[in-house]
Amino acid sequence: MANKTVIDGVAGLKSFVGKELGTSDFRTMTFEDIKRFADATGDHQWIHVDRERAKRESPFRAPVAHGYFTLSLIAGLFFELVEMKGFKLVVNYGLNKVRFPAPVPVGSKVRLTAGLEHHRGPRPRERGDRGREEARLRRRGRVPLLFLSLSC
Repeated sequence: MANKTVIDGVAGLKSFVGKELGTSDFRTMTFEDIKRFADATGDHQWIHVDRERAKRESPFRAPVAHGYFTLSLIAGLFFELVEMKGFKLVVNYGLNKVRFPAPVPVGSKVRLTAGLEHHRGPRPRERGDRGREEARLRRRGRVPLLFLSLSC
């Protein structure tokens, strides 16, 4: 991606409330990536790693990515979109809501669209500001992943 959205400090963060931060380049979901995720997590369910059985028995006719693998792509795709400046560090505080409404079969191309929903300063005994972003991973018009994330 040629043009990153630059968020420069808290003032910059506040200026993006209610705005889209951008859309990443497409990433192709490969069988090799799915297999590596299965090996890393121990989730070798046939719908993910058995090409022949998936072709025969799955309604998707191909292996599909693990929902959590799809979710794990968000961090890398987000930092393709956004450059954070003027912060000591940026951490993922957690997720409020995650849904996987559509599968991501092998060969699918996915990309991230992210926006900043709101911002709030630190509460007593907290160490930083928080932003709440809403993001959608898209696959050819379908949305295989929706999530709300809290970062501080």
